[in-house]
Amino acid sequence: MTAIPDAAGHAALAICESLLLALNDRNILPEREIMGILQDAAAAHELAPPGDGLEDMHIAAANLINRIIAGGNSVRRR
Repeated sequence: MTAIPDAAGHAALAICESLLLALNDRNILPEREIMGILQDAAAAHELAPPGDGLEDMHIAAANLINRIIAGGNSVRRR
């Protein structure tokens, strides 16, 4: 089996998005809290200390999370 770069990250993202959808569908977490979780995750990358050698990864991760927020992928808009 050939290793595919970022497969684990894509799988983790898909699982997390599915969990957020399920939590919202079951009325366990309201949309505003799910958005807060995503905003906190983006901020963690946006505010990561410089000089760790992972600046490009932090920028890419924050951008991806912000696109998820903008697209509404993790919440079924009612």
